[in-house]
Amino acid sequence: MVQRIDVTGAGGVGLAAWEFTDPPKIGGGLEESEQRPGVLLLHGLMGRASHWAATARRLSARHRPVALDQRGHGRSEKPAEGPYDREAYVDDAIVAIEQLGLAPAALVGHAMGALTAWQLAARRPDLVSALVICDMRASALGAASQREWTEWFRSWPVPFATLADVRKWFGEDDPTLERPRPARGEFFAEVMAERADGWRPVFSRRQMLTARETWVHDAHWEELAQVPCPTLVVRGLDAELGRAEAMEMVRVLPRGAYAEIPDAGHLLPWEQPDAWCAAIEPFLSTATMPG
Repeated sequence: MVQRIDVTGAGGVGLAAWEFTDPPKIGGGLEESEQRPGVLLLHGLMGRASHWAATARRLSARHRPVALDQRGHGRSEKPAEGPYDREAYVDDAIVAIEQLGLAPAALVGHAMGALTAWQLAARRPDLVSALVICDMRASALGAASQREWTEWFRSWPVPFATLADVRKWFGEDDPTLERPRPARGEFFAEVMAERADGWRPVFSRRQMLTARETWVHDAHWEELAQVPCPTLVVRGLDAELGRAEAMEMVRVLPRGAYAEIPDAGHLLPWEQPDAWCAAIEPFLSTATMPG
């Protein structure tokens, strides 16, 4: 079962959260889902909560997984002038944990969502029981990276005539790809909506660049070192986070662990879902165990 729960984020921004938990069995007494350890799943830039559906359903046997459409994404509000800075995203996640009664929650974050997760864990350790960081670098990416993203957004052939065109361009034809990645095509098909002239992204590319601008110029090692909970750093062999940096992140983390998934890139939870879940399920079960 998937249930939408409305959350009031920082500054009154309306956020959509999605709980992936079957209803309790008849005669089960207290709400079984609320007895399970909470997990908040945070997507990356351009993502949406529904991307976590398969992961959440796997985790729901032992946990209470909730995925959040972060501001500017999915079905959450997209205020024209933001804010889309780090403080706003972290505050939104804090509010979601508190309003949904998830604390102490395990945080599972992909890319930007992982940065939000570890910044939250450093700032409010009382709300976090464990942390999974999926393919997010702690080093500064720099101005050149932001310029590359600006040019990449301009290269999108929007509007797309069909969803098949979306899948083909992002999975095969995008010139930034080194080889076809069908999972990437599916990922982007899920963040498109049909308009009068064709298929367009559900987010504003301008707002995505604004959000990215707030973290690419800074390194985030200091906050990483302030995360006290058990933390798993997960990367794919072909991901953006290199092995050397990932291992340094594990070293800097007070309670860091490492997992690597073969034949996977930046979108490793969707390219290799079984290997991804095999890496995070035992970690979360152990890290969120009472006592």
